This record gives sequence, structure tokens and C-alpha cells, in this order.
Amino acid sequence: MTSLFNARIAATAAQNTGRYFPLARAEALRTAFSQVFSRHIGNLTSGAWFEGELLLVTGLSESGKTRETNEVLKLLHEEQVPLPSGAPARIVQCDLSRAGGWKDLGRRTLKAMGYPLSDTARVTQAEIWSRVAYQAEAQGIIGIHFDEAQHIFAGKSENDREMILDNFKSLIKTRGWPLMLIMSGVPELADHLRALDQTQNKVTRVHFNAIDPQQDLQVIHEIVGSFALENGVEVDEDLLTEDFYRRLAVASAMRWGTLIKMTIAAIGNARVSGSPMLSRAHYVNYWAGKANVNALATPFTHDGYETMFRPDRPFQAFIT
Repeated sequence: MTSLFNARIAATAAQNTGRYFPLARAEALRTAFSQVFSRHIGNLTSGAWFEGELLLVTGLSESGKTRETNEVLKLLHEEQVPLPSGAPARIVQCDLSRAGGWKDLGRRTLKAMGYPLSDTARVTQAEIWSRVAYQAEAQGIIGIHFDEAQHIFAGKSENDREMILDNFKSLIKTRGWPLMLIMSGVPELADHLRALDQTQNKVTRVHFNAIDPQQDLQVIHEIVGSFALENGVEVDEDLLTEDFYRRLAVASAMRWGTLIKMTIAAIGNARVSGSPMLSRAHYVNYWAGKANVNALATPFTHDGYETMFRPDRPFQAFIT
């Protein structure tokens, strides 16, 4: 009986999942984060009342927002920046859900702080967020990163969205321990936050642009080459062309995160086949499997790839 576990695919995933490839947008995010974070620490040190700020990170799905934000927070926690109490400053991360509301988010936030509530605990929304404020100050948590933040607004009425925005605003205005917020999500998230005029001077925006085939070919070349080198495989000369890099950008729907994941998967395919060389076929097989199409109908093989494949829908075979 054939085993369902493929050790070569697993080994490739284990070797590459935690690997970070620095892109130019990382510096923009770090600069913006440094400014907001440093102001927050300075305001805390002053002992005077102040309002926190919000760092908004937007980009298409799979553009790398979460990974870049994770990297910034990793650097922050390694730096061990002291608070006035002497404890190191911390920022926790919380994923948002489409299904839940403000009360559910409070539960998720407490769990991210290491203080989970029992599912059977009978506490009000106000009590939950009061515990969030208490735990934040007690643990030296000066900020919260809400990932995929657009989810909390999805399907809500205008009144509900306004209430949620007011609640977020209350977190940065809390007396005694205002919080720094980081909110990441798709570009539509900016529209939700724009509706809260009072916080506009408190919002710093960083947007992750899509891949530009006119300007980013060298970066694509470096990604393919560096991941192949790291994994001990050669790169077929067929891949070292402007034509292939353009096709790879289209196949990735112009998203850096998708491009990197696809390259890792293609390397895994090369290892499974026993090939010492990464080739176009390894990319084709992955894309065709994801899109459930014939290998001839992929951006790597189709003559009309520039117009036939949708940048707004990854792994969408043809425009309809």
C-alpha cells in the first residue's frame, strides 16, 4: 500500500516554511512601525495622558502582510525595549473572524494574551474588554495586532460597523493604558477605517503593492535562485528568462506570498521526482493541480497568458 506521507514534500516544507525573503516593502513597514511604536513608548514614559495610534497594513490576499508584520514583531520582541516599569514591551496578535462580533473578539484577544475565558463563563462584553485592559497593563502589552481585520466588518450593518469602529477607538483612548493597534487586511479595510473621521490623524498607512512585471523581474530572479540554492537544486536555464519570470508573476496573480509558496511547492515537486534541477514542469504541475486544469492551460504554457489569466483570482484558469 502506498504511503500517504511523502517525506520529500514534508522535508521541503519544513526547510522553507520559516524562511524569510526580504523585500523592499519591509523597510517601509519597519520605518512606519518604528515611528508609531517609539512615539507610544515616549508617551508612556512621560506619564501624561495620551491617545494611542493605529498602524494600518493593507494589500491583496497572499501579498505577504502577515509574514512581514510577524517579522517586525519578532524583531521588536528580540529587542526587549523597556517600559517605564522595566518590563519589556510586548505586542500580541489576534486573528479576526467573520462569524463573531465585538464580544467574541474580546475573548480572542484575552486568549492571545494568555488569559483564555472558559466557553461557559458568563461575562458581559464590557467585563471582557475590562479584563483586556487590565491584562494589557499587567503584562506590559502595549499593542495588539489584529490580522485579517476586514472580517469583523463583513456582513455588518452600517450601525454595527460604526459601533465596532467606536470600540476600536476606545482602545487607543483608554485612560491610563492606551493601546497601539496594528490592523492588517485587504485594501477594503482602509475604507472601513476611513469612515471614522476622528481617528484619521491617528492612522499611519502602509500598503503592499502587487508585483510589477516591469520593475520586479530582478527580484523574482533572486527569489527563484535563492530558494533553489537553499534547497540544493539547480535551476534549468529555461527558467532564467524574462519570459518565465513574467509568466511566474501572472501565475502568482501578482502576489509575492503566492509566488514564494509556488516556488517552494515546485522545488518539492522536483525533489519528489528525484530531479536535481528545478524546471518549468515542476511549476506547471503545481499550478495545474491547484487550478484543476490541463497542463497546457497554465500561465507557464499558454501563449495568451498575459490576457487569459485573472490577477484578481489566483489559480483562475480563464477569464469568463
